[in-house]
Amino acid sequence: MFKKLIIGFFVFLFIMAVSLFVYAKYWGMIPRHDYETVAPVIPKMSKPAVLIFNKTNGYIHHDALPAAQAMLANIARKHGWDIYTTDNGAIHNTNDLAQFKLIVWNNVSGDVLTIKQRQAFKQWLEQGGGWLGIHASGGDPSYQWQWYVDSLIGAQFIGHTMHPQFQNAKINVTDIQEPLTNHLPSAWLFPDEEWYAFDRNPRHTGHEILLTIDEGSYQTVGKSFLGNDQMVGEHPLVWRSTIGQGRAFYSAIGHQAKSYQIKEYVELIDKALVWLMGE
Repeated sequence: MFKKLIIGFFVFLFIMAVSLFVYAKYWGMIPRHDYETVAPVIPKMSKPAVLIFNKTNGYIHHDALPAAQAMLANIARKHGWDIYTTDNGAIHNTNDLAQFKLIVWNNVSGDVLTIKQRQAFKQWLEQGGGWLGIHASGGDPSYQWQWYVDSLIGAQFIGHTMHPQFQNAKINVTDIQEPLTNHLPSAWLFPDEEWYAFDRNPRHTGHEILLTIDEGSYQTVGKSFLGNDQMVGEHPLVWRSTIGQGRAFYSAIGHQAKSYQIKEYVELIDKALVWLMGE
């Protein structure tokens, strides 16, 4: 009888381990190191053109990815911009990037570019490109590319709300006269989202903070084995910067698919894209 219990216990542990592995694999919790070296064949595109990059080598936002994609396609259509979507990192090469005025990293996660592809992207941006990073594109607990953290994003993600994960929160507009955010109320109640925290304020590395979040308006727990959902002082949420001759814009909002249907947020991203285009 005891032997059967021991065998049953180990069978249970095995089933649990396999189940957890499958679950983690499906949701992208196990980092992958998949890199493409052959770029896709891009159709002839009129300018200005937008590249939507959806690569995930880390956590996969199964709902947010298509929701953001639909929002971005609608905005591009409204402005008459050509749009091309891929998860092939090899598109980050000098010749292909030259066809685009703007790149959106749509909930990109994990390490997605080879060293040569990183160099091509950095050069393209510094020479006048525009880059928009959405939510998970700045939400990895660590990066192998320090320039991406220190210069492009300007901060390292350290955690997000978990108790509960999705909460309403008050977002503050730093400058009510700023054209990118002047359509928003000075205190904007944003519903049911996951709120990121970072190891530093990007303002201190030369980024312009557009929106901050009021930590007093939602529940935080601070440091835990899951990370840290709090910041000391100002807690930035959306910001922009210039890098060489290029422009960059990052929004930490966007875990929930329904966030990409909120009128005010759609307008914010619309304005950001226009600004990144240099218009």
